[in-house]
Amino acid sequence: MKILIVGSGGREHALVWKISQSKRVSKIFAAPGNPGMKNLAEIVDIKTSNIIELADFAQEEKIDLTVVGPEQPLGLGIVDEFNSRNLKIFGPTQKAAMIETSKSFAKEFMKKNSIPTPAFKICNSAHDALDYFRSAQFPLVIKVDGLAAGKGVYICQKKNEAEASVKEIMLDGKYGKSGERVVIEEFLNGQEMSFMVISDGKRVIPLATSMDYKKAQDNDQGPNTGGMGAISPAPLISRDLFNTIMKNIIEPAITGLKFENKKYKGVLYAGLMITRDGPKVLEFNARFGDPETQVVLLRLKSDLVDILEGSADENLFDIGADWDKNVSGCVVLASGGYPGSYAKGLKIQGLERAKVMGLEVFHAGTSQSKDGLISAGGRVLNVCAAAPTLKEAMDKIYDGISFIAFDDMMFRRDIGWSRP
Repeated sequence: MKILIVGSGGREHALVWKISQSKRVSKIFAAPGNPGMKNLAEIVDIKTSNIIELADFAQEEKIDLTVVGPEQPLGLGIVDEFNSRNLKIFGPTQKAAMIETSKSFAKEFMKKNSIPTPAFKICNSAHDALDYFRSAQFPLVIKVDGLAAGKGVYICQKKNEAEASVKEIMLDGKYGKSGERVVIEEFLNGQEMSFMVISDGKRVIPLATSMDYKKAQDNDQGPNTGGMGAISPAPLISRDLFNTIMKNIIEPAITGLKFENKKYKGVLYAGLMITRDGPKVLEFNARFGDPETQVVLLRLKSDLVDILEGSADENLFDIGADWDKNVSGCVVLASGGYPGSYAKGLKIQGLERAKVMGLEVFHAGTSQSKDGLISAGGRVLNVCAAAPTLKEAMDKIYDGISFIAFDDMMFRRDIGWSRP
């Protein structure tokens, strides 16, 4: 089989790494890819937003299966374009991807299908939001309605913080069209969990659970990010909790989308808060999480290609997933200043030593220059490992990180120890 991976981050590098282990695969392409993938895949210089050119490439190269990593091309309708050409692709259609691309749609959908989620208010203007704050109970959470790369979430302890957030989002236009509408939610206490399944539109295969760390700094301080690390399995998972999530959240979501003529094929990611009243959905995503995918794939023993193709073919009937009992972890090495402004082009050193130690280092934001490997993004590298215990996995990761260096490198030192 010839496989095309769409994307350039750590999640896509992990997908390339896992798919390359399949005996069914003869060739992997990555568009636009990154330097970390070059030994496993042929790099193709096509942006993820250029869905026509991607479809043209898949047609010309006779690609057997395309796997979409990031949310942006899904929101642009890449699956619809490939379907119109009878090209096999893994991921939801543009309509089905609204579960992520529009938080207001997702919240109304959950309310309609009795899926537990925080109480909410949708505001279409800054005036509506500011008016709502006059009688609102704090703290509360303000979310950008559209895609914001994991950064459009504001936890506001007081009214003045909420007003400043709305000004930044809706009046200053920090997120462009994505911020023309906001969702205001009640603040929940509990522990977060990432729960991903792969669906063929009817049946689902649950993936191993994980927990990510969204805050930029230790002890869950600082601004929200796309994710600073992850562990798998999630600490709170149990058989009863698993069954509750499947029955009250995943099954109603897949059934509800199908009922609305939005048959869901691909990864459905439920970002959950485990509260005293049970699991509640903070958000749905229409793709693999990042960096959750990295820790989950480290534990997958089955052939990922069988699962991805089964989803695309609407045939997961006799396909399952086997999991390693090891615990896995991931620490993100980021550029100083992330998720705000940061420098690029910083020389990276020490990767070979980390790999010799048995770590998997996935590239998230790197580039190749004449002087060697350099930083090219906010999140630069994902350092990952699996071991029989969480302590062993994290000790191994942090030992490896001590050999990796680039100017102003930033990372959390409490991944696996603290509980977001």
